[in-house]
Amino acid sequence: MTLCLAIETATDSASVAVGEPGALAAEVTLGKRRTASALVPAIEYCLQLSERRFADLECIVLADGPGSFTGLRIGMATVQGLLTEREIPVRITPSLMGAAWHAAAGDGTPVGALYGALRGDVFAAVYAFSATAVTEHLAPALVPANALVASSPVVPRIAVGDGAAGVSEAIRRWTGQPPFGGGQAVSRAGGLLELMTLDGGSRPVEPFSEFQPTYGRHAEAQVRWEREHGRTLPHATD
Repeated sequence: MTLCLAIETATDSASVAVGEPGALAAEVTLGKRRTASALVPAIEYCLQLSERRFADLECIVLADGPGSFTGLRIGMATVQGLLTEREIPVRITPSLMGAAWHAAAGDGTPVGALYGALRGDVFAAVYAFSATAVTEHLAPALVPANALVASSPVVPRIAVGDGAAGVSEAIRRWTGQPPFGGGQAVSRAGGLLELMTLDGGSRPVEPFSEFQPTYGRHAEAQVRWEREHGRTLPHATD
C-alpha cells in the first residue's frame, strides 16, 4: 500500500493525517486561525504519531477548496516546500466533497455540501457516493443561496456544512428538510485518505508547480482594491 500525507486547510478546521488510502494511522487537528504557524509542526507530529518519517511518504493528497483564500495558499505553499526536499506525487480532492463524504450513506443518494461565502452566497456542490465511486452532480461553485434549487440538477437527500446552517430556509426549499448536523460537517484530512479508495475521489496534479487551488472567489483585499481602482489587480490569480 501507499503511505500518504493528507492536508486540509480550506476551512478554520484545518487538519493533517498520515496513513494509507482508507487506513488512517494518525490525524492532527489545528486550532482555529493557527494554520500558518501550526501546519508544519502538525505534519511532523503526525509522522511521529504514526512512527513514520518524511522519507517514507509516497504520496500527498491536498484539499483543493473552495474555501479560505489564506488557508488554501498556506496548504499549497507547504506542499511546494515539501517537494523541494523530495519529489512525491500529489493528488487533490475538493473540500466540499470531503464535507459531503462524512454525511454520506454510501447508497448513492446525493448529498449537498455548502460553505459560507459572505455577501449572500455559498460555495456549493452535490455528490453521491457508492462503495466504489463518487458521482459529481454539481461541481463546486459560488452560488447565491436563493438560487440553490435552480442551480442543482438533482435534489440532495440532505445538505451539510456551515454554509447550509447559515441559510436554513433556502436549504428547506432545496432538500425539503433543515440542514443536517448543525453545520458541523467539514472536510477532514483523514477523510481525504478515505476518498482515495473511491473512483473520482481524488485526481493527480502534474506538475504541481503549475497548480492553483480553487479559491471560489478572490481574496477580500483584492476585491476592495479592484473596486477602488476600477481595474483588475496586476498579477492577480484567478
